Amino acid sequence: MNLVSMRNVSVSYDGYEALRNVNLDIADDDFIGIIGPNGGGKTTLVKAILGTVPYRGTITLAPELFHGKERLIGYMPQLSNFDRSFPISVVETTLSGLQGRRGFRSRYTREDRAKALALLEAAGIGEVANHPIGEISGGQMQRALLCRAIISDPRLLILDEPANFVDNKFEKELYHMLHELNSRMAIVMVSHDIGTITSVVKEIACVNRQVHRHHSNRITEEQLRNYDCPIQLLTHGVVPHTVLEHHPGDGCPDHE
Repeated sequence: MNLVSMRNVSVSYDGYEALRNVNLDIADDDFIGIIGPNGGGKTTLVKAILGTVPYRGTITLAPELFHGKERLIGYMPQLSNFDRSFPISVVETTLSGLQGRRGFRSRYTREDRAKALALLEAAGIGEVANHPIGEISGGQMQRALLCRAIISDPRLLILDEPANFVDNKFEKELYHMLHELNSRMAIVMVSHDIGTITSVVKEIACVNRQVHRHHSNRITEEQLRNYDCPIQLLTHGVVPHTVLEHHPGDGCPDHE
């Protein structure tokens, strides 16, 4: 069953077409890794699904993605897009993921708080639950944002560069958690780390203004060229990569 269906979706910023005629389906058991060059539109694709940018075309969300007026979509933004100066604790940050269901003025229940604390404990940051978010490390903040994204039990989880600022130990724990979460929700994960996510996701989609979905978690450099996805794979042991410069005349800006 498709939770999200995108048909001929285009997004423009100040005359620049960030996405062009995108067609993409996200099924209820998908785990899709989103890759692509800087400025290729990865974050714009996420924003279009979330409905936070205007677009042309059609995006259809299945009834299963709604609980009343609430959309059952969990979102973990890039850390750089989260205001850490806001006077709120780690546990309150996690609880804020329930605002769509509780409303901004509703009080959280004892059960809500217990659930938030249990998630933070499982993520390995229970000891900083009552600390202000401005006083914890970037890796701890990433874990808190993941807890916030899943506390409402979404049917679709969208993560934008979730492994930034985390150490290798938690990165492994993170991907293990995502594997378990995928048994009850679809996951879309934006990442620049091709070498790692190919061992985690089920399928890959390359975004470079258009979207080319590869129905496998393995992808070759030749396939990337065919998909007009200018990322270079360097295959020495694990598979790191570098992002190539924009092609002359492609007009790609630095933002996504």
